[in-house]
Amino acid sequence: MYYQFLLVNNILFLLIKNALINMTINNPIFIFAVITVIWFIPGIIVRRFNERRQLEKKERSQADAIQKLYPKPKD
Repeated sequence: MYYQFLLVNNILFLLIKNALINMTINNPIFIFAVITVIWFIPGIIVRRFNERRQLEKKERSQADAIQKLYPKPKD
């Protein structure tokens, strides 16, 4: 009896899972959103990395320029 109950639940779960997968994969709006996210996330990550790198480079060049204006006295 318990085995039959598990078998029915398992089959029901598989049917629901297949129905949800089919509804998701065949939904053009969902597929469009997934492709858009996959397309733009790497670009956003690379852009942030480059912006951070440019900011650090600018700060270093500013620090070097200030250091040239105010050299340390030699003892």
